[in-house]
Amino acid sequence: MSRDKLQAAFWNILPIAIIAFVGFSLWSGPRTAAADAIALPDPIVDQQKPADTQQVAVVAGGCFWGIQAVFQHTKGVKVALSGYSGGMKTNPSYEEVSSGRTGHAEAVEIKYDPREITYGQVLKIFFSVAHDPTQLNRQGPDTGTQYRSAIFFTSDEQKKIAESYIAQLDKSSTFKSPIVTTVGKLAAFYPAEDYHQDYAIKHPTQPYIAVHDLPKVENLKRLFPAIYQTTPVTVAAR
Repeated sequence: MSRDKLQAAFWNILPIAIIAFVGFSLWSGPRTAAADAIALPDPIVDQQKPADTQQVAVVAGGCFWGIQAVFQHTKGVKVALSGYSGGMKTNPSYEEVSSGRTGHAEAVEIKYDPREITYGQVLKIFFSVAHDPTQLNRQGPDTGTQYRSAIFFTSDEQKKIAESYIAQLDKSSTFKSPIVTTVGKLAAFYPAEDYHQDYAIKHPTQPYIAVHDLPKVENLKRLFPAIYQTTPVTVAAR
């Protein structure tokens, strides 16, 4: 093929290539926690005396499908439930939360055995593989306050551990940008609709899950081999 024909072919396909590139960029969004997962130090401040009873942690960091999937594969976690926290409306629907007008964040309620995993270790996983705590009101391709990074504490001890760990990570410059995770008292947690529960487990080939969430589970396995469990705990099996 002559150079003129090659040049003509180039200019013919260039618009298509640009559209494809822009479309992929918008769909995939910024690099996510799955791409940037790193090993973090243990929290300096953590639970001192493991309680004998099941504990609850509530966190938010983007779409709850991925957060739930990560903790479903974490030893010591007995239930990981997708839902909504931090807003004004009682029992909001997914559509209402997605509008960004209720103030809720997509969150995950984690019920765990403190004799097997501490609250500080839960937060270590949350910050290292479950999401990127430096993205403000977004996570990867998802934007809006409903995708914010947040910790909802249930006790003064949890508040102290969360605030201390964030300060520890910021001081060590572990992340290239400051952590934007908010720490607030849990007012209520509302379980999401049934079709959102165990979503990553049920739909592993769905493009969003395959690109954004399954790599998080793989990073959990890579960075936390001692507490990774192959068989996930499911909401359906409660």
